[in-house]
Amino acid sequence: MTPTLVRQHSSHAGAMPGVDLRARARDWSEIQERMLVPLYEAVYERLDVGGGTRVLGLGCGSGLALLMAASRGASVTGVDSCFPERLDLARRRLLTEAPDAPGARDARARADDVRARAHSVRADAVRLVEGTPRDAADPSQPAFDLVTAFEPIGCLAGDSDGLAELLARATPLAARGAAVVLAGWGPPERCATTSVLRVATKLADPLRSAGSWRPALRDDLEEVAQRAGLRPDGSGRVACPFGYAGIGSAVRGLLSTGLFDAAIAATDQEQVDKELTEALHPHQRPDGTVWMPNVFRYLIARIP
Repeated sequence: MTPTLVRQHSSHAGAMPGVDLRARARDWSEIQERMLVPLYEAVYERLDVGGGTRVLGLGCGSGLALLMAASRGASVTGVDSCFPERLDLARRRLLTEAPDAPGARDARARADDVRARAHSVRADAVRLVEGTPRDAADPSQPAFDLVTAFEPIGCLAGDSDGLAELLARATPLAARGAAVVLAGWGPPERCATTSVLRVATKLADPLRSAGSWRPALRDDLEEVAQRAGLRPDGSGRVACPFGYAGIGSAVRGLLSTGLFDAAIAATDQEQVDKELTEALHPHQRPDGTVWMPNVFRYLIARIP
């Protein structure tokens, strides 16, 4: 199986001095990304994603959501301009590791047939693009039926900035009436990780609001859809618990999200690690594992 990787020049939006970006990408792929498997599954089930579906994944990262769609028979194109290290992992996962990738194993634990169906992913069903949605344009192919923006918004100030513009660039590649899916954090009272995310606000520069934690608002996703000129057409909530083998694994997984970058920039890595560890202790079980129930929300919008 040989997916196509189109390389374009892109800057790493989250690059920080002293951060090993390859190690962080591995932590995302091996620890954190699997937490959103229930979200991916719920969306694909609701929209009946399968053979004949053409999916454009924005901010596709290391490719677990793409793998799950492709294993259902969909043709997938992933686009990412911010995390080339994650995109490299997506290429490896979809090229050689699809049956046994850590994320795929977790998906199998929730849906027993994911691993088996991963064997059937066709070489021409996967395309990865490092760049913008415009770089994913292929006039020889039909328009996309589904556009996904699975990176959750709604927990950091300014985390939706630029998303409406990104969607505006992507929607011309999709058919009229195609579904566009946005994802966001659920109400703070239903997200145990909220107490941990507050560490980011506590340590971040108080004079810089961007990057600081804020409670998710009910209409976060609808506002983005409206700015992008999309028509809301349903929504849902999905339980996405964060479970880790231990405190160390939890720290690595959460740091890989980039949600604590502003705090690291304002203080230092050691301080953030220390306070993050302390915030995780109330969620540690007697066997050492860490468990935090969360609810995520998704919005389905349509291209008019």
